[in-house]
Amino acid sequence: MFPLGSVLFPHMPLLLKVFEDRYLIMLSQILQDEPSEFGVALIERGQEVGGGEQRFPVATVAKITQMDATEGFVVLVAEGGRRVEVDQWLDDDPYPRASVTEMPELVWTDDLQPLRDRAEESVRRIIALASEFADQTWPADITLADDPVAAAWQLAAIAPFGPLDQVTLLRSGSLQQLLENIIEFAVEVELTLRAPWADDEEFPG
Repeated sequence: MFPLGSVLFPHMPLLLKVFEDRYLIMLSQILQDEPSEFGVALIERGQEVGGGEQRFPVATVAKITQMDATEGFVVLVAEGGRRVEVDQWLDDDPYPRASVTEMPELVWTDDLQPLRDRAEESVRRIIALASEFADQTWPADITLADDPVAAAWQLAAIAPFGPLDQVTLLRSGSLQQLLENIIEFAVEVELTLRAPWADDEEFPG
């Protein structure tokens, strides 16, 4: 397991610079398997470096797609895949580990198309609004995947939501719930951005 200060969603890329001994040891272990995978969980309290952090009990499995080793650290690219729920955190020696249960895959049905369209419109709108306050990681006109489930996860990832909202989205029990929550959170962000005092404060992004 790799605790991070951000949420990894399915169908999204992850760029990591690995330099701590515990994670270099972890990499040496998981690279012996194919595919080479590890779990990414959001840190609830604590820091990414040094250990001792507390983590949320939901994670996304990251599959390593590229890796470049140099002296002292490793740079890797991974892609988010299936979701897992943490049943128990195990001893961190020599690196963070957990006993997990896979969460069900979300299922698309055609009746969700109007909801999916509303979610996409809402996310693109708040990204455009947020970009007036601060640079955003993702542009409002970003191209989404053709697969509707992948596109829904991408909408959850690119929206300028806080980490707690992102964890709620990651825990979604159905695609309908995911899309409804995306819309709800987008409305809250838009109301904040359009508030009379918003022009006087920098949006965190």
